[in-house]
Amino acid sequence: MPFSLYLLALAVFVMGTSEFMLAGLLPAIASDLDVSVGTAGLLTSAFAVGMVVGAPLMAAFARRWPPRLTLIACLLIFAGCHVVGALTPTFSILLLTRILSALANAGFLAVALTTATSLVPADRKGRALAVLLSGTTIATVAGVPAGALFGTALGWRSTFWAIAILCLPAALGVLRGIPARAGRDAPSSLRQELRELTSPRLLLAMTLGALVNGGTFAAFTFLAPVVTDVAHLDAGWISVALVLFGVGSFLGVTIAGRLSDRHPGLVLGIGGPLLLAGWVAMALVASHPVPLLALVFLQGMLSFGVGSTLIARVLYAASGAPTMGGSYATAALNVGAAVGPVLGGFALATGAGLLGPVWVAAGLTGSALVVALLSRRVHDRRPKA
Repeated sequence: MPFSLYLLALAVFVMGTSEFMLAGLLPAIASDLDVSVGTAGLLTSAFAVGMVVGAPLMAAFARRWPPRLTLIACLLIFAGCHVVGALTPTFSILLLTRILSALANAGFLAVALTTATSLVPADRKGRALAVLLSGTTIATVAGVPAGALFGTALGWRSTFWAIAILCLPAALGVLRGIPARAGRDAPSSLRQELRELTSPRLLLAMTLGALVNGGTFAAFTFLAPVVTDVAHLDAGWISVALVLFGVGSFLGVTIAGRLSDRHPGLVLGIGGPLLLAGWVAMALVASHPVPLLALVFLQGMLSFGVGSTLIARVLYAASGAPTMGGSYATAALNVGAAVGPVLGGFALATGAGLLGPVWVAAGLTGSALVVALLSRRVHDRRPKA
């Protein structure tokens, strides 16, 4: 794999830390800004909505720019939003900064996905995606728990300052490591690339990716109160749970990256049902600390392994959209990341209990399996040419 891929992964690590860190900070943010934990969870959804909307908009707006320029600009905007977020005393302004930073993140990730796949042979998109997404999984292993500990010791605002500062070396790495013309092919017609969204194969991959990622975020966003109030562990165990989830997700992405290009059916056919079973098991044994922590690790591995394979399928299906394909993959990831926490927060608000988000995760994953099964049956019933 080209070294420039790992520099892109560094920037994704910084942004991934920001996206995931709220899972360990929601109670503190809610208390400081005088809102409920469920309302504070909207910060995660707002970020995801910004990613969904921003990915195609930013990709379309900057499709004729040099990729390196777009990547650096997005990183600097992202840093500025975190400075404002660290200073604001009101929830509404913090919510707005999350949306704006998500737009910058969306633009970065959409271009990074396209750039990453342009740096490798056409049949190694899954491997390239695994390297890129390893930045996100390492964020859950190191960045997010460190942010939770940092926030506990110095306040949640300190984590926003840390993210803003880390954006600067990430931007320097992109500036020095990504060639000025990397991935800069002559853009095809925007209308032609948007027409790819009518492809049943692409729509199926995006739908499945959104459902699986929605389940992941529904459970992950509200993991902290499950650890402390259901399993009755001390607050310090939140970081342990986040590390376990991150280690599992890193392994899942790494293993799936080696299989998703040649054997995607194997990953999805085995990993999908196991992922559903894992969410159900977590809801049933969450009051027991040891099984809960074991399942947090397992679900991290399964959710990111299955999810990254589905996103690789999106990139393969969107091969006719060279400048917009990355935005379709980003949108698929973040439709789920937006809907999952909203449904999880709704489950909390309607009396489903602290395990409601885990049951939401099971429902969304089960829906993905049903959609995949029905689409397969429809495909099998079509007359052969």
